[in-house]
Amino acid sequence: MTTFRQLWQQLIPLYDEAEAKAVVLLLLDMCFSMSRTDIYGGSLSTMTASQQQQLGNMMRRLAEGEPVQYVTGKEMFAGRLFNVAPGVLIPRPETEELTAMPLHDERGALLDIGTGSGCIAITMKLNHPHMEVSAWDISDEALAIARRNATELRADVTFEHQDILRKAQESNIMPQWDVIVSNPPYICEKEKTLMHDNVLRHEPHQALFVPDSQPLLFYEAIADYARHALIPQGELLLEINPLYAQPTSHMLAEKGFTHITIHHDTFGKQRFATAHMP
Repeated sequence: MTTFRQLWQQLIPLYDEAEAKAVVLLLLDMCFSMSRTDIYGGSLSTMTASQQQQLGNMMRRLAEGEPVQYVTGKEMFAGRLFNVAPGVLIPRPETEELTAMPLHDERGALLDIGTGSGCIAITMKLNHPHMEVSAWDISDEALAIARRNATELRADVTFEHQDILRKAQESNIMPQWDVIVSNPPYICEKEKTLMHDNVLRHEPHQALFVPDSQPLLFYEAIADYARHALIPQGELLLEINPLYAQPTSHMLAEKGFTHITIHHDTFGKQRFATAHMP
């Protein structure tokens, strides 16, 4: 019989003891509906042969460094359970703060650029049910997962395959959005040395990284699009790279935005930028 101790010890030294225990507890809860009380009460000994095989396969994936969210296929975001999979960025807790920001108009049209799993767009729709919400992504794989999440969470969101780098260059952009929100790729290649190996090996680089020479690549494109596509007094909400908070603020000012504010996340980092159209 496999014990809880034997399970979490398989993840050492990939994780420290506390992290290893937390990962295994999450796995057993998400995939086998076992609470901590169940586990310590002996539920592992009652698993069927099929369940034991499934658990063994999952533990091997974890031991190879695959994020637990991909192994379970789930991640909590803003109190709701979202489907995730390799090829889609795992939602981060700090991004929840972006969706909690107050909006000037809760009955307008909102666009989420680079939606990934759909966590921002879906959360915004469920938090502001009177808003008309649309979401774009360049990845068909991400859009498929986002649509599944919207269906399961009963959020009426319109998803489209769009490339903001191309869209920003169009000449016929008309004002149509009251709010544009985005958590685009913003980590520079040089920052890879500071990141966990399981992120680098498993999460989609397309959703994470920008060239060192263009740290504001997506922010500039979003701003170029937004200054034409936002209605007067429309709002722009961005998750940003703390290393480039001030350059982001200056860029938005140069492109004509007003009321530009840099916001700190709960960890004290300059994580968000908000701005308005005149």
